[in-house]
Amino acid sequence: MTEIFGSLLTWLHDVFIRQFDAWVVLGFIAQALFMMRFVVQWVASERAKRSVVPVAFWFFSLAGGALLLVYAIQREDPVFILGQGLGLFIYIRNLWLIANERKAMRVNGG
Repeated sequence: MTEIFGSLLTWLHDVFIRQFDAWVVLGFIAQALFMMRFVVQWVASERAKRSVVPVAFWFFSLAGGALLLVYAIQREDPVFILGQGLGLFIYIRNLWLIANERKAMRVNGG
């Protein structure tokens, strides 16, 4: 049992301490931004008592996704690069649609 515990401690040290650098800090910041989109969406939905997706969700998605893409490129992780890269198009498109909708509402006096 102590051998398993020792192996686990060694693994945790290697993963969280030995390879800790500025890129890992960037990765944690990026992940925190990406996670905030869910917090923002949850709070907005609770306040409205229905499921809503506020604009801030898409801005956190874009910021977190862009930083995670930078992190993934630095780590040379093709799965992560593809996933975050494709996600950025969705976030940008949603923000574009929201901007167009707001512009149309202003033009139409809404």
